[in-house]
Amino acid sequence: MFSGRHVIITGGSSGIGLETARLLTARGARVSLLARGAARLKAAAEELRATGASVDTRPVDVADPVAVKEVLDDLGPCDVLISCAGLARPGRFLELPDEVFREMVEVDYFGTLHVVKAVVPAMVARGSGSVVAVSSATALLGVYGYSAYGPAKIAVRGLMESLRAELKPHGVHVGVVFPPDVDTPQLAEENRFKPAETFAISGTVKPIKASVVARAIVKGIEKQRFLICPDLTTKMLARFGGVLAPVLNRYFDGKIARA
Repeated sequence: MFSGRHVIITGGSSGIGLETARLLTARGARVSLLARGAARLKAAAEELRATGASVDTRPVDVADPVAVKEVLDDLGPCDVLISCAGLARPGRFLELPDEVFREMVEVDYFGTLHVVKAVVPAMVARGSGSVVAVSSATALLGVYGYSAYGPAKIAVRGLMESLRAELKPHGVHVGVVFPPDVDTPQLAEENRFKPAETFAISGTVKPIKASVVARAIVKGIEKQRFLICPDLTTKMLARFGGVLAPVLNRYFDGKIARA
């Protein structure tokens, strides 16, 4: 289903975005990668083109709606959008500056909204397409140290839940991904700011590989799934969070107290 299709991936120069691009180009998709860093975009494109893939790149800040619209208009019709661009900055609520809360919303939520708004009208007009956004396990359960990041990813979840209902009658698939910690450059940067209490919680679960999330995304698009959960924990949280949350909160509270 991907052969010859145009797939746009934000955050496509590394991590989940690049791993997804590897899978999709291997299936014959024409991929456009968007990210802020031109150098990493160039390296990603060269790697993919070495395999014979058709790849375009555009350096852009997804938080800039005007720049996003210009880039996506220039790239042409999009069959599949995968919004992976995101930023996580953990820290204690009482210590985080207001700018961090604003940046999380600008990049994680509005960075998703801008690209979705740019491609969805044409999908609706054609009566086909797929839009997938990467949220986070922190959108399923409040986690110590993520008072800035978590709400922004909850907003992504809410956006996609609303869009699922609105776009399904137009033949457009909508999906949302809930990864736990993923072994990416973003996680390494994130770990620089994690409070000890957050490490005590996240240290109980080994980060999964970006390739695992990428495979879940591709399968989710193929199966037209809304909930895309790359591991059992997030799958259980997504489906039974109301029951599991009190149990997990007590467990995490104990970890935090000991930390």
